[in-house]
Amino acid sequence: MNFVHPTSQSRTIQSRLVLPPDTNHLKTIFGGHVLSYIDEIAAITAMKHSGQVVVTASIDSVDFLSSAEVGDLLELEAFVTSTGRTSMEVLVRVHSNNLLTGIRTLTTTSFLTMVAIDEDKSPIPVPNVKPETEEEKQLFQSAKDRKELRKKRTLLS
Repeated sequence: MNFVHPTSQSRTIQSRLVLPPDTNHLKTIFGGHVLSYIDEIAAITAMKHSGQVVVTASIDSVDFLSSAEVGDLLELEAFVTSTGRTSMEVLVRVHSNNLLTGIRTLTTTSFLTMVAIDEDKSPIPVPNVKPETEEEKQLFQSAKDRKELRKKRTLLS
């Protein structure tokens, strides 16, 4: 496949309100809920890029930097940072927004690898990605290093 799609084609933004059932005894959101939101937005992002059904191949990293509390608005942003033949690396960032104070905090970052599949659930080729901003270009360049780390981690299993 020789198609190239700009990063902006895959960029996805979602908002979610942190409600009491989403939280633990400290009234902060359960990490598992955040992981579910991250996986969902990564899949949507990869489907927008590839135009195909996708599956999660790996969640390469998840860094919980701070917590979100009941009443905060979670803002998730994701985009494809690089592609392989059938795979797409997706960066997801999660910010919490206190709507009363206006304070916005980065809570979580994550890299995931998504794979496009056909109706037989076999991997299929995806378009290449063209980074547009300086940050996207840096992430594109550093994707090779992250891919090598994934390979090493897989060899250790």
